[in-house]
Amino acid sequence: MTPRYDPVRPPASTTGAARHSDAERRRARRARRRLRERRRRRAWQLALVGTAAVGAMWVGGLFSGAGRPRPEARVATRTPVARPAPRAQATRPAARLHHQAPSPGSLPQTHAYPPASGARFSALMASLWAGVIRDSVAPALPAFFPKAAYVQLKAIASADSDWTGRLVHDYALDIDAAHALLGRDATRARLIRVEVPSSYGHWVPPGVCYNSIGYYEVPNARVEYLKDGRLQSFGIASMISWRGVWYVVHLGAILRSGDSGVVDEPSPGAGSSVYSGTC
Repeated sequence: MTPRYDPVRPPASTTGAARHSDAERRRARRARRRLRERRRRRAWQLALVGTAAVGAMWVGGLFSGAGRPRPEARVATRTPVARPAPRAQATRPAARLHHQAPSPGSLPQTHAYPPASGARFSALMASLWAGVIRDSVAPALPAFFPKAAYVQLKAIASADSDWTGRLVHDYALDIDAAHALLGRDATRARLIRVEVPSSYGHWVPPGVCYNSIGYYEVPNARVEYLKDGRLQSFGIASMISWRGVWYVVHLGAILRSGDSGVVDEPSPGAGSSVYSGTC
């Protein structure tokens, strides 16, 4: 039997196959290297982006205060302090706090008889004494008859000039004389009291002694004081009333012969008051 013919491909060359295999491996290695390189570049880019983002957040935190404690946290750690409730009078108008009473001399006269004691009387006599020991009329003016009251009282022209040029002028001279009576260290003398003989007080009606308004007058009150451990005194020639208060109007003398100060009846001890009718 004749064998059947079965064509078969000629076997491939061994050398060609080997070359083909090497080329494939080189291409594979190059592909892997390129892949690794791309992965490294991508990872590096991602790292750079991440670092930049973190840096931006950190810098932004510095300027925005994100890194600082929140205000709520600080407030929460504070200890609350109790504050007193505002007083009701704080809402009152300020003008009420600075209200000043009108001058006594600007008010109308009354028929009230003045007391010779009490806080107000003592304060006025203390101002008289302050003028005597300092040899100055200014501290003693509160004890003197008010100018505005004198202008109301006197029925004469230029009563305000008469008050300043005659009455206060004489008052200053008499204060100077009383200061000289105290001698050296006058400021060491201490006022004990001013004794007013209230039984001598009398009402002077309008129309008498050129007056248009009535008033009470009392003569010869006594100023008692201690100096060098000894009780001494001098007089107040005349005091007159305004609205129930005694004021000095003539300290040393009602009438005088010259422009000099006068001390009314200086005496060791308390002295004595003698009535003398005046207007």
